[in-house]
Amino acid sequence: MTASDLRSTLNLPRTDFPMKANLPQTEPRRLERWKAEDLYGRIRAARKGQASFVLHDGPPYANGHIHLGTVLNKILKDVVVRSRTMSGHDAPYRPGWDCHGLPIELKVDRDLGAKKRDLSPLAFRQACRAYAEKYVRIQREEFERLGVLGEWENPYLTMSPSYQATILRQLAEFAEKGLVYKAKKSVHWCISCRTALAEAEVEYDESHVSPQVDVRFPLAEEERDRLARAHPALAGKRIFAVIWTTTPWTLPANLALAVHPDAEYAFYPFEGTDEVLLVAKALRESAGTRWAKGAPAARRPPSANPSPR
Repeated sequence: MTASDLRSTLNLPRTDFPMKANLPQTEPRRLERWKAEDLYGRIRAARKGQASFVLHDGPPYANGHIHLGTVLNKILKDVVVRSRTMSGHDAPYRPGWDCHGLPIELKVDRDLGAKKRDLSPLAFRQACRAYAEKYVRIQREEFERLGVLGEWENPYLTMSPSYQATILRQLAEFAEKGLVYKAKKSVHWCISCRTALAEAEVEYDESHVSPQVDVRFPLAEEERDRLARAHPALAGKRIFAVIWTTTPWTLPANLALAVHPDAEYAFYPFEGTDEVLLVAKALRESAGTRWAKGAPAARRPPSANPSPR
């Protein structure tokens, strides 16, 4: 049986749908048709007055071309918005961009090279703004090329005057309600970049060794009396709980010390004094090389530890 004879034995559908996708040509034409027909505007009009569903676009940085991470993020959001629209909701989507921060500053710093030394802080900020504006345009075209529908002609930008004015108004409202207060918090600072860093932007070299400090905290008098009744060897002693830290500048803001509910603690004499130090028994050897000398004056079993709060 020939190939033509075999073809006649199959009940295949008859359709004008092309066998070849030819996406590099057909996709741009489809996107142009959507734009010419104002597909997004027609969807908004069709769903006007329905229950709303608003997906806030946590914005990408305007610091380069889109990549797999931003592509996945934007496509998943488009899936959510479209599915909600098809469920009957009025689901607008307004994209946005984060136009501030170290990711943009580092790219501009790299592009400027030695020229940055001759720029004033204002000129550098203007260069960062121009860089962000450039990649907002580029990323918008790239996201639209993915077929994502939204208000691409009306995005929100963190550097737009209206956006910044809204931040100031909201801050003023917080202040009027007494929600703004001053407290102690460590701020990471990059010496080379001369900018503040978010905690997520701080990375340490594995071989890095930070200066450390051991600090003793005196126990309250009523706590010392309670311990002396339970452990007579502690009577008349000054008792301190010991902590170890590589960030001593946070100590003024300390509110509490934590103990492990399953660890055993012991009270070790501080050599040459009438002081006793409360230390986890498992850390006795390492502590002994610094300050905890001799046999423990008393032990604190795990069952006697307070419950963590």
